Amino acid sequence: MTLPQLTRRFAALALLSVAFTAAAAEGSGAAPDSMPAGLSSSVDAGGASANLSPYGMLTSPGSSNSPIVLQATPPARPNTGGLQIQGLPGANVPWSIVIMLTALTLIPSILLCVTPFARLLIVFHFLRQALGLQTTPSNQTLIGLSLILTFFLMQPVGAQIFKTAIVPMQEGQITAMEAVNIGQVPLRKFMIHYVREKDVALFIDLAKEPRPASPDDLSMRVLLPAYILSELKAGFQIGTVLFLPFLIVDMVVASITTSIGMLQLPPVVISTPLKLMLFLMVDGWHLLIGSLMRSFS
Repeated sequence: MTLPQLTRRFAALALLSVAFTAAAAEGSGAAPDSMPAGLSSSVDAGGASANLSPYGMLTSPGSSNSPIVLQATPPARPNTGGLQIQGLPGANVPWSIVIMLTALTLIPSILLCVTPFARLLIVFHFLRQALGLQTTPSNQTLIGLSLILTFFLMQPVGAQIFKTAIVPMQEGQITAMEAVNIGQVPLRKFMIHYVREKDVALFIDLAKEPRPASPDDLSMRVLLPAYILSELKAGFQIGTVLFLPFLIVDMVVASITTSIGMLQLPPVVISTPLKLMLFLMVDGWHLLIGSLMRSFS
């Protein structure tokens, strides 16, 4: 085969391939390269009119075939610089909500530091040990009783805080920080009334602060630890005094059982019923709760 014949054959193959490619392009009815997301459009699919729905679905009015799904890229959300939490529909969570949720976890510690809860709970645990009862009343019962009595004692302070700080803040008269400064005044007066001067002097010395001219000038940094330390001391003092009568009953029972030779019988088996009878005969719960409430008057 000569060179001119080979050249003619290669030229014919090239023409056939170009013609086949052009025919395939005309039959496929290619859609435009890009289309705005979320807008309804019309394309030519095989010579017929086809609609593109806002959800990226290509359908033909006269065709029973299944619709053709087109992948549409959603528009990118602008970054506003806020705190993004995955799972929420593009909302920015204010920092105030995060701070408030964090503060909720500190409520038990705050309750112990600024209320008589610690003193009441310590006294009730001392009473249970003095009676020789390990699980009666249960921890939940003692904590619930301490919470109720704490609410009873702190209700006037809470009402004053609500009236002077929370109501003006809700009406927009003061800001949140001003409400905190105003609300701590009744609480400060309550704690100053029961804090010991010795404990206050200790924390003033540890904090390297100058001695205040009056108790109202004490900072919360000094007042809070001094108050909880004073409450712990008061609770242990009351619990020790409460423990002594029941300790005497244990000693008398142990002496009697030892003197008559009942060495095989533990003294606690006999002393526990006697202590319970003594506690009920003198109406112990009434006397104890009344004394505790009067100590805060």
